[in-house]
Amino acid sequence: MSLAVTLASGSASRRAVLAAAGVVAKAVAPNVDEDSFRTALRAEGVSVRDQAMQLAELKAVRVSQSRAGLVIGGDQMLALGDTAFDKPKDMAEARRHLERLSGQTHTLETAIVICEEGRPVWRHLARPKLTMRPLSPAFIDGYLDAGGEKLLSTVGAYQLEGLGAQLFTRIEGDYFSILGLPLLPLLDYLRVRKVLPQ
Repeated sequence: MSLAVTLASGSASRRAVLAAAGVVAKAVAPNVDEDSFRTALRAEGVSVRDQAMQLAELKAVRVSQSRAGLVIGGDQMLALGDTAFDKPKDMAEARRHLERLSGQTHTLETAIVICEEGRPVWRHLARPKLTMRPLSPAFIDGYLDAGGEKLLSTVGAYQLEGLGAQLFTRIEGDYFSILGLPLLPLLDYLRVRKVLPQ
């Protein structure tokens, strides 16, 4: 019998990516205080990539303690140099993020951890780099008006699968990792574990 797969996430985009790839997974919110955990990691000087990895592991471990099978935890953080960007809290902060990222290259630290019986059994970190074109104040106004509140659900205030594509001149890395789930390595692992056919 195939192992059950659980996604320890409330992310609609991660659920959609898995479902579109034919992976049957139940989504369970991990109920962790991400803000407090991030704050503590930053106070300790933990790098942005390690913050993402530790948060992905925290989510997977938490859900795996009460669910059988494989539990996938993911986290994504935007790094501009050594500075981490979180999801904007309001439209004013979304504007500030776009102004800061305008004309710059940033990295999406995209971590995924799989746990089984409360212990990590597999990890992967993808690091796509995105170069944002210089954005005029008028463009930012129009973009925020068109995108609306849904932009607050993403780091960097953009959704590459929509209007966010207009923000960039160059992208290095795979599309799925930018959406928050390094899908191809994950599928490889699920095949190794015989969750998916070879």
